Amino acid sequence: MVNFSSYRCPRCSSPHSVGADRIFDGRLMFQCAKCRVCALVPAQASMDEAYLEFLDRCDSNQVSTSDDLRPLMEQEKIIRPKKEVNALIAAAGAKGDPLVEETLHSERDYVVDFRSMAEEQPDYGASEVGSLPVDEAIASTLRRKGIDRLYRFQEEAVKKILQGADVVITAPTASGKTEAFCIPVLQKISEEVSRFGSLRISDERGKIMAIFVYPTKALSRDQLPKIAELAGPLGIRAAVLDGDTPEAERRLVLDSPPDIIVTNFDVLHYHMMHRTRFSRAFRTARFLVVDEAHVYTGVFGANVHHIIARLERLAGSRLQVAAASATLPNAGDFCQVLFGRKMEVVQGRGRRGRINLAIIFPSLRSHRSLAIDLVKQAAGRKHRTIAFSGSHLGSELLAFYAARQGVSIRVHRAGLTAEARAEVESMFKQGKLSAISATPTLELGIDIGHVDAIVSNIVPANRLVQRIGRAARRGQQGYAFLALGNDPISQYYKSHPDDYLADQELAYTDPANPFVQEWQVLAMACDRPIAEGESAPMKDALQRLMASGLVRHEKNRFVPDLKKAMELLNAYSIRGIGSRVDIRINGKLAGDRSLPQALEELHKDAIYFLAGRRYRVRQLHLDDKKQPYAELDVIPYDYPYYTKALTDEWPSITEVHERKKVFGAEAAYCSLRIQKRVLGYANIEVGHEATAQGKKVLFDKALEYEFVTKGFVFRAPAPADSVAKAGDEKEEYVAMSAFHASEHVIIEGSAMITGGASQDLGGISLGASGLIFVYDGSVGGNGASRVLYDRLDKAVGRALRILSECPCTSESGCPRCTYSYRCGNNNEYLHKAAAIEALNRMVEGEHTEIGLEEGLPEQDAAGSDRALV
Repeated sequence: MVNFSSYRCPRCSSPHSVGADRIFDGRLMFQCAKCRVCALVPAQASMDEAYLEFLDRCDSNQVSTSDDLRPLMEQEKIIRPKKEVNALIAAAGAKGDPLVEETLHSERDYVVDFRSMAEEQPDYGASEVGSLPVDEAIASTLRRKGIDRLYRFQEEAVKKILQGADVVITAPTASGKTEAFCIPVLQKISEEVSRFGSLRISDERGKIMAIFVYPTKALSRDQLPKIAELAGPLGIRAAVLDGDTPEAERRLVLDSPPDIIVTNFDVLHYHMMHRTRFSRAFRTARFLVVDEAHVYTGVFGANVHHIIARLERLAGSRLQVAAASATLPNAGDFCQVLFGRKMEVVQGRGRRGRINLAIIFPSLRSHRSLAIDLVKQAAGRKHRTIAFSGSHLGSELLAFYAARQGVSIRVHRAGLTAEARAEVESMFKQGKLSAISATPTLELGIDIGHVDAIVSNIVPANRLVQRIGRAARRGQQGYAFLALGNDPISQYYKSHPDDYLADQELAYTDPANPFVQEWQVLAMACDRPIAEGESAPMKDALQRLMASGLVRHEKNRFVPDLKKAMELLNAYSIRGIGSRVDIRINGKLAGDRSLPQALEELHKDAIYFLAGRRYRVRQLHLDDKKQPYAELDVIPYDYPYYTKALTDEWPSITEVHERKKVFGAEAAYCSLRIQKRVLGYANIEVGHEATAQGKKVLFDKALEYEFVTKGFVFRAPAPADSVAKAGDEKEEYVAMSAFHASEHVIIEGSAMITGGASQDLGGISLGASGLIFVYDGSVGGNGASRVLYDRLDKAVGRALRILSECPCTSESGCPRCTYSYRCGNNNEYLHKAAAIEALNRMVEGEHTEIGLEEGLPEQDAAGSDRALV
């Protein structure tokens, strides 16, 4: 409820008693807190005008009281009829559950769906463990753990890996993937040790046979005991080596390498290019095990692809790969690109206690208000809760507001130090925290103790299943709440819940990213000079490296200038491209952000959220000769604003890779150069995020950045009828606003078609030209725009439905259909009706051509939006 102290009740004359709730469709519900008179009022230009409409309705007796308002709210689909909600609860067997009853009978939200998900036990395999083609020591260990038979998918994976196949196992969290890849790899190592036992004994250093890779150091340590439990009885040693390994343990690993090394790709990359003792030790590896393979998307995945190729180059032979992943519809194709070979897919099911799943739409409040309320209710009933947000800002805001309401909650996200994240994990595991506000970092399988409830922002259905796998892992009853938002996708799924269950996330990466290739070829030359005979696939990258003086050609080899190369490579992160900006508070390092997104989040006077607190950026230092850093100061707890950058961008096409027709419109997949400027920022009032607009502050001098990437372009048909209706004075405004709105909805709606790729995309609509660019948000490209380009017809169709089904009539933007929280233009120039006309014309087959031969319009009227990795 938003209260307005200037409004009095016309019925009971109580001063300051009338407040208003904004409904999801833009209307306002006015209500008196004293006499409970209330009425639904259409959206007006101002709140004062809306209040006058409320007064008119009171005078004409077109009002109700709160007690008899429910039938109207049910009719308007603001809330779901009580009978239907009770029927859902009864069907799920959750009648009498206090948390379920309270959350589903809220009079501020619409219950889209509720069901009980009692996961069936996975099917067992045909053989007892003693009959499997594995050592009796493995079988005995399994029996001691109470496992007499493997699940069918585990048995299938064991047999395929033993036969030498490259395999990816897809299954939810806590489903038994670790046993599925560990058992066969350990068996093959055991056979290798037995076959060459005498040679092995004479080699005091030992040799690494398998490399187990996890995306985080914490997960490596979490999984080591599980690996060692199976490996120990075979006499096989496993050890972790990464940046957190103590010096004494590190010396032991290097002096006497274990059979299995547990590490991450950052460590492999570092040691290979520095030619360390460790890199020489793992040249004997024959097996590569990669857990959580679905994490290696975008630029990170492109780097991993090349690191694996470098590892095999040093090993002198092809490694057998066993990978594990969350459930993905394109797991085989994605892993084939990631690992550079065909992968056989083995699919498994999860195991957990019963989960009560509710999908809830916030009719009379914001998404964040709903999510906070769900966390508060769950934690208040002693249910240990994880709340997932889609961005670091979202996780910080949720924790900030929840803590204000007395919830014991901390933030867990990338960008915090490893020590800070480990402290949060430890506190939650020990019961010292009742809730964690997290980004997808906690989707991974690390054990943080028992979790009873999950509150999730909107994610694809298979990602939600991955998150739900966090709850009830130990057999207890769990809860999962999908909190829809006030965005176009949520509005669509409220009306089409079956589509939500059908839409799936797709994983993507682009190893052909030229910048990744160049960095990785330089690292490869540092691993070992590149012979002419192996140089053909990397010819272009080598030429660029020689031109920059980083590599020279001598004696039929390409040899690096090690000093220059190491200066650059030591500052390079395989998890992204671009320089890092350190975040300093009181002179101490508190985190970091990568360029170019750091320009938007850490410019002077930006309000930055970090670990549940807000800070103002005192100064951003971008000295070319020093490590960039931002100095932050604490701001008062009750400071009323945070900031959002105002940007503009301009695209240049450097190469067209492919053209096609989408309905009647020509579309082209291209290499692009993006010129980006941060012009200033908007102050967004805390608690009013749904408007996605704020008071502008412009810089005297813009911050500038230029990068190359990949993306696609098409020309949308002109909304001729809307333009003609508007008249000459508004002709250009209507056309610009139509294309800007179309770009917003295509990108935001693409998350439903591609499963979240919109987070990795940016967009530009070029004035009234109709040209719309959608591009990868990572330097060099990450594969996201390619996924959308391949499905552009579906994305346009879905965007048209989002616009057509939203009840708003706005010509200047609507949070439920045309707004984008990433908009660099403060969500201005958004004409819904004209956008519907343009997209309708496109779907109906109106012919348009990109017309690149004519050149791009002048750089003066572009709507741009940016999502950065």
